Amino acid sequence: MSIRTTTRATGLGGRLRSATGLLGGFAATSAAHLGSILSGASVLQNATKPALMPLLAAHSVAAAARAEREAPKLLAPALLASAGGDVLLQLKNDTAFLAGMGSFAAAHVCYVTMFVQRGAFTDRRRALVVAAAYATAWAGLVGQLWPDLGDLKVPVAGYSLLLTSTAVASAGLGWRTGLGGALFLLSDTLIATQLAEWRELPGHQFWIMATYVLAQYLLASGILQHEERRELRERQELLDRLAGSAR
Repeated sequence: MSIRTTTRATGLGGRLRSATGLLGGFAATSAAHLGSILSGASVLQNATKPALMPLLAAHSVAAAARAEREAPKLLAPALLASAGGDVLLQLKNDTAFLAGMGSFAAAHVCYVTMFVQRGAFTDRRRALVVAAAYATAWAGLVGQLWPDLGDLKVPVAGYSLLLTSTAVASAGLGWRTGLGGALFLLSDTLIATQLAEWRELPGHQFWIMATYVLAQYLLASGILQHEERRELRERQELLDRLAGSAR
């Protein structure tokens, strides 16, 4: 085996360990955070929440490097903007809440842009059906919440429209991203019912975070999976063209 081959194999092994370790760290931190919600361990809850999305962002970059490609440029910004929102929402005051909503809005702009760039709306008929279904759900939900949102009516309506756009765009790239977008919408809907002071579900905060963490993982892993499928498709098309020209 040549020195170059050995070095490349060693580098690949390091990237494999890095990506796997970061995913393990994200999973362990997620479990600790969700467990702290159930047990009422507020110190652990506050310590683990800010680490969730940076770990997922680092894993996503490492996983892309493991496959010898770059992660989508807007993926890490989307996850880090979400991390900023997580931190701001922990401060529990109106100014921080609005700033946190703005940080999450930036994350959704990144997600929607990233999905659209990768052909989320290529199948226009399907996209219209999905958009109509989500628009109906959005209008119905906002209409129900509107009387109980007080001064947050306009910010919540605007933010939820961006959130719904992420759900619509994510559905165009496959079931994994589509489920991630739907769960993100569900998670923030549970937050909205808290703001409106509706009756809460048993373990309400747990379900908010469980659906949120799973949503972000599915969105991140889904877009990486989409990139891998696209690259394989392009390689096969190139091989087919070369075979055709050889004949």
